[in-house]
Amino acid sequence: MSVKETIEKRRAYRSLEPVEITRDLVNDLAEVAKITPSCGNKQPWRFVFVYDKQVLQQLFTALSGSNNWVEKASMIIGVFSKPENDCMIGERLYYLFDTGMATAFIMLRATELGLVAHPIAGYDETSAKDILGIPNAMRLIALVVIGKHAEAVNPVLSDSMKLGEKQRPPRKAIEDFIYIDKYKE
Repeated sequence: MSVKETIEKRRAYRSLEPVEITRDLVNDLAEVAKITPSCGNKQPWRFVFVYDKQVLQQLFTALSGSNNWVEKASMIIGVFSKPENDCMIGERLYYLFDTGMATAFIMLRATELGLVAHPIAGYDETSAKDILGIPNAMRLIALVVIGKHAEAVNPVLSDSMKLGEKQRPPRKAIEDFIYIDKYKE
C-alpha cells in the first residue's frame, strides 16, 4: 500500500472489535516514531502503550462520557512531552509539532497494518496522567485509541457518530485552507 493509499484509508472509526496486541506490534509502531523528523533531532515525544486490561479499565475512568465507545479498544497510546524536550526559539515551541508528526507516523503505520488508530482529546488530563504515571511537568497531548474496525456499528454511539461510521465526514474544500504566495482573507 502506498503512503497516499494509507492516508486515504485512515479513518477515525469508533466501532471497534478486539485485536491481539503484542510486544512486536508495539515495537513496530515505536520504530516509525523513532525515525520521525524533529527539530535538531531532539525527538521530544514520549508514548505509553497501554494494553493491560486492568490499566485500560482504569484509564476508561478518565474519559469524557461521549467517549464510552473507547471501552472496546485493545490498546490506548498516551502521547506526551514538554516544551523543554524540543527546540524553543523565541515563542515558537516545536514539541507539539514534532510530537504530532511522530503520532501521525504511528497512526499511519497502524492503518497500514489494518488497525484503527483514533486520536482523542476527551479525557481528564490530570486523572489520565496519574493513571499512566506521567510526571506533572509533562503535557498529555492526546490519547490514541487502537483496535480493529468492526463492521457492526457500536450501539453506544450518538446518531452523528453512527453516520461517521458509514461515510467519511465532509472535508473543507482545498480553496478554504491553502493560499498561494500570500495569505488573503
